[in-house]
Amino acid sequence: HACEAGMDMGIVNAAHCIEDKYENIDKELLEYVEDVLLNRCDNATERMLEFAQTLDPKSKPCALKRLNGEVPKFEATPRQNPIKENLIAPPKNVSAVPKYMDWTDHLPMSDTYDILEKIMKERIIVIDGAMGTSIQKYKSLKEEDFRGEQWKNHTHDLKGNNDLLVVTRPDVIGEIHGGMLEGGADIIETNTFNGTTISQADYELQDLKHVNLINTEGAKLAKRVCAEWTAKTPNKPRFVAGAIGPTNRTLSVSPSVENPAYRNCTYDEVVQAYIEQAEGLYAGGVDLFLVETIFDSLNAKAAMYALDLFFEKVGKRIPVFISGTIVDNSGRTLSGQTNEAFWNSIKHAKPIAIGLNCALGAKDMIPYIENLSKCSDCFVFCYPNAGLPNAMGGYDQKGSEMAEECRPFAARGLINGIGGCCGTTNEHIKCLHDMVSEYKPRKTHDVEPLMRISGLEPLNYKPDEKNMRSTFLNVGERCNVAGSSIYKKAIVDGNYDKALQIALKQVEQGAHVIDINMDDGLIDAVSAMTKFVNLLVAEPEASKVPFMIDSSKFHVVEAGLKCSQGKCIVNSISLKEGEEEFIRRAKIVKRHGAAVVVMAFDETGQAATCDDKVSMCQRAYKVLVEKVGFDPQDIVFDPNILTVGTGMMEHNNYAVDFINATREIKRVCPGCKISGGVSNIAFSFRGNEPVRRAFHSAFLYHACEAGM
Repeated sequence: HACEAGMDMGIVNAAHCIEDKYENIDKELLEYVEDVLLNRCDNATERMLEFAQTLDPKSKPCALKRLNGEVPKFEATPRQNPIKENLIAPPKNVSAVPKYMDWTDHLPMSDTYDILEKIMKERIIVIDGAMGTSIQKYKSLKEEDFRGEQWKNHTHDLKGNNDLLVVTRPDVIGEIHGGMLEGGADIIETNTFNGTTISQADYELQDLKHVNLINTEGAKLAKRVCAEWTAKTPNKPRFVAGAIGPTNRTLSVSPSVENPAYRNCTYDEVVQAYIEQAEGLYAGGVDLFLVETIFDSLNAKAAMYALDLFFEKVGKRIPVFISGTIVDNSGRTLSGQTNEAFWNSIKHAKPIAIGLNCALGAKDMIPYIENLSKCSDCFVFCYPNAGLPNAMGGYDQKGSEMAEECRPFAARGLINGIGGCCGTTNEHIKCLHDMVSEYKPRKTHDVEPLMRISGLEPLNYKPDEKNMRSTFLNVGERCNVAGSSIYKKAIVDGNYDKALQIALKQVEQGAHVIDINMDDGLIDAVSAMTKFVNLLVAEPEASKVPFMIDSSKFHVVEAGLKCSQGKCIVNSISLKEGEEEFIRRAKIVKRHGAAVVVMAFDETGQAATCDDKVSMCQRAYKVLVEKVGFDPQDIVFDPNILTVGTGMMEHNNYAVDFINATREIKRVCPGCKISGGVSNIAFSFRGNEPVRRAFHSAFLYHACEAGM
């Protein structure tokens, strides 16, 4: 019934949810169940209990068995005050759908936004080539060149730390920048790929004064060279992209084979390192940021989180390009995500452009750029390697050869920008520039508004309005310590292998999303959440689906988000502690790029009636879309599935209220979703398997019809 009302998803036993089809439930059992659910008579609960006592409590609702195998004719107490009216029928007269104000970002955008957008709509822009490859051509560079006066007495060898050359040999880096611009590049990257405290620690240069110097001087140098070339041809502006590399750490993959939950760096440390790098690059005058060579989407999410904090600090936004790396022909990043799942994970940051670079040659990259071009609503770019490396690790592909391999990107209208990665020089850039000048850029397009979440694979939820039960998302409940005593015992005992098997089994049985909850007095929730999610992301058959990070403690929710590279669903926030705290938490969830479950709670308590459920959810929706800028597709309301059949008259209408509220909330809050903990509905019948499961199936049928 909940699905009939439009319910979208729910925390369920996935196997039962699939097995117990409403149409196949024993008809006699269903009649008693629906009398309770739909409040069709005053003594519905008593009649249900009478019938339940005749059933084998271990049988199934679609294969019902009586106690002792007997099938006597059952005569229940007659209905008292039967209600003929359909209490969940859609109302005939409804008010108009409210109009909501558009959210306005309080941070202004830099002038570069409009200039870049205009150019990228008119022609395919050109990004520079590989800095590392170009530096290698300067064979005379020695240890002293990397030390200069600045690090003359440094205790660690510095040769190979190319970022230092912006300080010690700006003539070399400036010459390389100039060569790229001469070849036709519109955008040159700062020589700061390893300009974080984390990466510079390899050379014992993690002190912030060193890192800040590298980034500031790298940006200033690139800006000077750009200014010189723009002065020669003022009709062609050049831009400096602050190069932000992935660091030499991965947040989703353990460096220890023996301990897959171990990480040698925390999310917070990566965020801080990226903030510090952004500060130096911005101080040096970069026009945009390029977060590049992303082999782990969690690192990219940390970078986006850091940049959003940085923009808040400086009071302005500058454009951001994001470039992922597909490591082989599987089409996945090193951490296992497909490129569409990667896009779902980072699209909340609203980059001006998304692309791919490195790892593959142009020919192998085509299908993945094509997919990005289809699924993203921003500009698309790529900068492949000069073919594949030879046996010595070098690149043999000439500029003209690379340009021909890249031609399909432009000819098929897949890109707005192109450049070169490993093995490319100014010669390659010149050939790419000449080639793309023959073609028009890709036209940006809108993408169908859907809730787009991800694990290792994308989950783009598209409800079937005519049959909501068929598209219902099963959120597996068995990795919730409140939903499974077996799982709770495994966590308390530290038996994480067993806990992982529970997660795997849920996915095998049809769970589309895995709910993870550690709220229990015997458990250190932050530690347990961190360890379990870290382990889970290393198990591809489980982590291919998105996670629902579930806790009543918001700091526990944050701990889970900081471990997941996919786009999660947060469960939950509410207005219970007031609007100010609600907004604060919602902004953090948005910054992490997660969808969010909002409980129907406010300062006065939990919503029980239909009217209270609707008013609380509508208030929360208005705050989220108007004050936080939350995508309506990522808002999931839980209007509280409360237990029926308790024997208390005031509880008799709880299912009816939920179903009717579901329909109305979805009408007055366009784009939102409805979820709930389905097992709550029949909690009073725990222990009687066929009755509980029949309740779940019948409830879902009508709630999904109403919009759940």
